[in-house]
Amino acid sequence: MSETLHNRLLAALDRDDAVSLLRGAIGCNSVTGKEANMVAYLDAQMRERGLADIEIAEFLPGRPNIWGRRKGSGGGKRLQFIGHTDTVHVEGWREHWAGDEREDPFGAPIIDGEMWGRGAGDLKAGICASLAAISLLDRAGIRLKGDVDFAFVGDEESGEPGSGVSAGVKAHVVRIAAGELPRPDFVVYTEPTRLAVYPAQIGFFIADITITGKSAYFGVPELGRDALKASHKVMSALWSHSDEVSARAEHALVGKGFLLITTLNGGGFIAVPERCTLSLIRKLLPGESLDAAARELEEVIRGAVTDPDIAVEIAYPAGRDHALGGTAAEIDLDHPALAMLQESVGQAMPGRGGAEGAPFWSETPFFVNGLGIPAVYCAPGDIRNCHTFEERVSVEEYLAGAVAFAGFIARYCGVEDEN
Repeated sequence: MSETLHNRLLAALDRDDAVSLLRGAIGCNSVTGKEANMVAYLDAQMRERGLADIEIAEFLPGRPNIWGRRKGSGGGKRLQFIGHTDTVHVEGWREHWAGDEREDPFGAPIIDGEMWGRGAGDLKAGICASLAAISLLDRAGIRLKGDVDFAFVGDEESGEPGSGVSAGVKAHVVRIAAGELPRPDFVVYTEPTRLAVYPAQIGFFIADITITGKSAYFGVPELGRDALKASHKVMSALWSHSDEVSARAEHALVGKGFLLITTLNGGGFIAVPERCTLSLIRKLLPGESLDAAARELEEVIRGAVTDPDIAVEIAYPAGRDHALGGTAAEIDLDHPALAMLQESVGQAMPGRGGAEGAPFWSETPFFVNGLGIPAVYCAPGDIRNCHTFEERVSVEEYLAGAVAFAGFIARYCGVEDEN
C-alpha cells in the first residue's frame, strides 16, 4: 500500500472502538455448540458498521452462520474474509486463574499490552480486525470499487461431542457453489498467524485402530491370542513407516510429513490381553493424496499382524473436507493478491507479513481444493498460546491487523477516484 494510504489509515484509526469491538467478542461464550451468542453480537456490529445483505441461517438446529457484505461502486474484485465463531472449551480456566484478573475466561482484561480470554487469538481478533478495517476505511473516507464479503461460520473446533466437523463452512461453500452467494475472487481466513501470511497448509487424518485377539488365563497363555503383543508389532511398523514418509519429501513452507501415535490402551487382568486400541494422526503435505496415504497406512498395519486369529479394525473419525480427514492445500506463491497482502501487513507492522506454512489444519481447503478459489490464512494472534489457559493477543498486533486489512482491501478491491 502506498505511504499516503498507510498514513491516512493510521490517522483515521479509532483505537478505542477497535479494542471495544474485540472485548465484546471475547465476552461472548461461543464454545462449539454455542455459536449463536457470537452471531448475535456480530449481527449488531455488522449492522452498526454499515454492512449490507446481512443474513443468518442455521447449519444445524440452534447453530447459525452469519454473512454480509460491504458493497462497492462496481468494477473491482470481490474479496471475502471468513472466520469461525466457535472456540474450544473453558474447562479448568477459572480454577487455573482463581484470584487473578484473568479468572473470567470471557473477561478480556488487558495486561501488559495483551488482551486475555478464550477466543482472543483463535480467532476473534481476526474476525474483529476484518470488521474494524471496514470502519477504518469509512473514517478515512475511502470508497471501494469491489465488494467485500464477510462470512462467520461455526463448528470448526474439535472437542465437543457431536461437533467439530466443519458443518458451518460446508453449508457456506454449498451456497457459493449453488450460486446462492457470490463467488469471491480471493479469500482471507482469519486464523491466527502473528500477521504472517500462510499460502500453504498441512493435511491430516486420524486413525483409530482396534486389535482384537483372545483372552486366556495367564497360566495357559497358549490358549489365547495376545492383542498387546500384536499392537507392539503394529506400532513398530508404524514408526518405521513414519520415518519412510518423512524421508520422501520436504515442503518449503510446511516441512515433512509423518505420523504420530497419540494413544494406546489395552491389557488384561492377570490374563492374556484380548483387546488393544491405539490412535494416530498422519500429517500430509500439499500434493499428497489422502486416499493413497490411508491405503498405505492400512497395508502397513495389516502387514504387521501375521496371526490370522488377530482381528484388526481401522476407523477414521475426523472427516472434514474429505471423508477420512482434511486435505492439504496451497496456492501459487506468485499470486498477485499474496504480494499485496504481504506488503500491506509489512507496512502496518514492520517485520511481519512473510510467507509461512500453516502448522495446523483449518478450512481454506474448502475454497482452494473444493471451489478452486485462492485462499490464505492471515490474522493477529499466536496459535502457540491458543487452546490453553495462556490464550491472549497483543493489542498492538491486533490494531496493526486492522490497518493491514484495510490497506489490503483498498488495494485489492480498488478505490474510487476522489478527483
